[in-house]
Amino acid sequence: MEKYYPIIKKCALFRTIAEDEYAKMMNCMGAQVKGFRSEEYVFLAGDEVSTVGVVLTGVVEIMKENLAGNKHIVAFLEPSDMFAEGIICTKSRISPVTVRVKEDSKILFIPYARIIKSCGNGCNFHITLIQNMMVVLGEKNVNLNRKLELLSLKGMREKIASFLIAESNDRGSSMFQIMLNRTELADYLNVARTSMCRELARMKDEGLIDYYGNSFKLINKKELLECLEKNER
Repeated sequence: MEKYYPIIKKCALFRTIAEDEYAKMMNCMGAQVKGFRSEEYVFLAGDEVSTVGVVLTGVVEIMKENLAGNKHIVAFLEPSDMFAEGIICTKSRISPVTVRVKEDSKILFIPYARIIKSCGNGCNFHITLIQNMMVVLGEKNVNLNRKLELLSLKGMREKIASFLIAESNDRGSSMFQIMLNRTELADYLNVARTSMCRELARMKDEGLIDYYGNSFKLINKKELLECLEKNER
């Protein structure tokens, strides 16, 4: 477990908790690390979930299927990212989404009941965990609102611009890499891949962006923002 401490430290659930408390904390919470192979499912939509997951290695895909069986990507998670925290806080704890690993991964699982309840040993970190969980849920709500806003955009260019600007802001740089390939990005934006690729090429030709593979650079962020402002009028 100790080799994962640098990753655990970056997880929002463990903010402000000292690293020298990790061993005691993991033991107290009954945390377990499990390995998954590429394309293996962690759980399916409709499954009952009782643990929070923290990605330690690899990439995890969150997806949802409609009644027609079409897959829509909700999110991709990297090391230190959490999942299922919103599901386990519901009454039924039934997952509305499917979680699958995109590549070989290690995931830390923590029973929800051990997070929200203090133990009989008076461990100091329990209160911090509860407070951190509240912050995580709030941030989750903000991210979901961002996704809803993105999906509500009508134009292809507006969707792409919104996504790239958000990625740039999250990384604090006009140059960044994304985890999604073109097919996955199209699924995430809920658009046709060929149409999206044509629009990306046009945006590059017009000097708005530049890209190579999964690396992007925002060249004219002002015009990209104006594109979004026009959509709101």
